[in-house]
Amino acid sequence: MPDTNPPSVTPRPETTTPATQERKPRRWVGRLIGLVALAAAVAVAVIGILDRQESDQKVGQWTHQQAIPSVAVVMPKGETAPPRISLPGDIEAYFQAPIYAQVNGYIKVWYKDIGDWVKAGDILAVIETPELDQQLDQAKADLLTAQTNQKLAEITAKRWVALLKSNAVSVQATDEKTADAAAKAALTQAAEANVQRIEALLAFRNLVAPFDGVVTQRHTDIGALVSAHGSTTDHELFAVADIHRMRIYVRVPQVYSADITNGMTAELKLPQYPNRVFTAVVATTANAIDPKSRTVLVQLQADNAKGELWPGTYAQVIFHLPPNRDALFIPASALIFQEHGAEVATVGPDNKVVLKKVHIGRDDGTRLEILQGITAQDRVINSPPDTLTEGETVRVMPNAHDSNNNPPETAHQ
Repeated sequence: MPDTNPPSVTPRPETTTPATQERKPRRWVGRLIGLVALAAAVAVAVIGILDRQESDQKVGQWTHQQAIPSVAVVMPKGETAPPRISLPGDIEAYFQAPIYAQVNGYIKVWYKDIGDWVKAGDILAVIETPELDQQLDQAKADLLTAQTNQKLAEITAKRWVALLKSNAVSVQATDEKTADAAAKAALTQAAEANVQRIEALLAFRNLVAPFDGVVTQRHTDIGALVSAHGSTTDHELFAVADIHRMRIYVRVPQVYSADITNGMTAELKLPQYPNRVFTAVVATTANAIDPKSRTVLVQLQADNAKGELWPGTYAQVIFHLPPNRDALFIPASALIFQEHGAEVATVGPDNKVVLKKVHIGRDDGTRLEILQGITAQDRVINSPPDTLTEGETVRVMPNAHDSNNNPPETAHQ
């Protein structure tokens, strides 16, 4: 039986050559470089991922911060100076009289023109009245007739009374003659009254100044036809104004009406005198509010010895009002009108919005007087966004606190 076991082979000892010895260190160096490169790539990837995560986190934080509205706040302030309001006013003469014709006729002559100073009783113009002259002549003739008839009736009545004593006439006839004499006397009185009426009308041929003043208007000329005042074609012929003292009328809003008192001094500024200030004193008020404009009519008076104030002039009337020490002022732009009425938005200690209902006093146009609802320590948001809601977090802008100083003057047109 053949031997199936293969012959044993004795391994040869490995023979190491110099080339083999050089390739072995190079292989390990290559592997090491690969590992280092892989580690570097992994490190770069990790750093990139971490960078992106940090960037995303910053973007998220920035987006969240941008979602919080930034607001500017103001601190409510009290009055630091006496408040002033400026209102439009109209200057009128102390007395102003339109002069109309009281008789029909033609202008014969006029003596005074616009700007002329006159005294009471000075003749402004003379009216020629031919029709009225004829009426006077007729009235005098009627009076003469009445007087003649009266004398005849009186003589007749006396004779009949004498005849009655001798029973030559009846009592009835005597009474008739006596009554006729009385009637004729009454007609005479009527005729005399008619003459006096026409003579009184003729006195109006002279248009005279009713008081000392200046002629401000003349609407007639020589030969012009004039009609008695009251007809459909009449118009004023002259206008005379007493300007030694002037009246100034101004409408004061209801909110300031309680502060306007008799004797209060006001300043007048006129466009024709830009660098001058005139003084006026409150004389009286209407003591009633006009329901259409919600204003009260105030009358002031000012001396005008030099005649520098003219009737019809527009004036800017400045009142110095007593300050309200308890009131606080905020910009008008801070007010919010919502379903609950007038409100303001304030910033609480936790930077959350707190809406507060307020009661408004004076409205100066740029400022609001707040009588109730806020304190001097409240941070009021100026120009709040329309979307602002109660409890919303806001960010107060740095250096956005407004001093809310009182303006020197408030104008109402």
